[in-house]
Amino acid sequence: MRANKSKQKKRKKILWGILSVLFILVIGVGVYVANLYFSFTSALDNMHEKVDKSDKRVEEVSIENKDPFSVLLLGIDDEDSDVGRSDTMIVATVNPKLNTIKMLSIPRDTRTEIVGNGTTEKINHAYARGGVKMSIATVEQFLDIPIDYYVEVNMDGFTGIIDAFDGVTVENDMDLTYKKHHFPEGEITMNGKEALIFSRIRYEDPRGDFGRQVRQKQIIQAILNKARSFSSLLKYDDVLDELGDQVKTNFSFKEMVSLQQNHKGIEKNIEQYQFEKFDGGYIGKYWYFFPDEEEVQKYQALLKDHLELTDASLAENEGNTYTVQANDTLTSIAAKLGVTEDDLVEWNHLSDPNSLQVGQTLSIEEPNRSE
Repeated sequence: MRANKSKQKKRKKILWGILSVLFILVIGVGVYVANLYFSFTSALDNMHEKVDKSDKRVEEVSIENKDPFSVLLLGIDDEDSDVGRSDTMIVATVNPKLNTIKMLSIPRDTRTEIVGNGTTEKINHAYARGGVKMSIATVEQFLDIPIDYYVEVNMDGFTGIIDAFDGVTVENDMDLTYKKHHFPEGEITMNGKEALIFSRIRYEDPRGDFGRQVRQKQIIQAILNKARSFSSLLKYDDVLDELGDQVKTNFSFKEMVSLQQNHKGIEKNIEQYQFEKFDGGYIGKYWYFFPDEEEVQKYQALLKDHLELTDASLAENEGNTYTVQANDTLTSIAAKLGVTEDDLVEWNHLSDPNSLQVGQTLSIEEPNRSE
């Protein structure tokens, strides 16, 4: 009897020991998850900077309702400027129904109108002239689509994020050397400083800015891959601290959660595009990238289709505007918008309807508007 009682006591002690360990483990995980949640929301408070709804949208998009939406990705480089310029500009359109993403890189030297500044210069100057707001307005006019969200990343700050993840690994498609840094062809792992140098190389790459765009997208993809791994959760404190300091966005916490829940696996369905037809040359002392107008129109149509937009839906309310594109005529614009040529002449006081200029803004009012 005593032996049985002794065994029962031992079993109870072992059981209580196991239960105690499990209880401590559950409490620890709970505290960890709570810390993760509060740390993330705190970091997001530092990251979040709201911008007004796009003038090209009648209503704001809803990620929760799975509306197609667009994102402007800005990589800010202040290496050569105190103000900083958008060294990287990528427009991503997301279609939840198709579970696909289309990404278009815009060369930083693209010559275009800087909306709100009254100048025509390199597109990356928009950020220096008027920050995120002017960058969004300029890209919206260039691609003739609404920009719903933005993510701004300080390129120098990427180093801290990458180091917090213990480096990133990419498949390098070209043997490159920059000063004392050598990046061999094939799979390479880099720390933050090396990744920043790798992403900035341009003149040593025969593809120039296009090659740099490829590498920048590789770095972004590598960071996303690291962020999804379980081991990275153990480093969340360092990562969130860096994110809060180096990233700005108008995505809300609720929208980020919805993205995570409703778009699983979408990163496997990314199509990447870049301008391939262009001219380049100097105006004064500055070199510019002159995109092919037909290719610009091709990408405008591609992105509009992915966003499930039509030209009419972009300018269907009184008070909206239309930006004249290459090869537009008064007749084609009137037909596109469902108004008459006489209306456009009257509303815009056009003295010479045959001399429309690319980039010119036309006011659009409802036809048969009563005075």
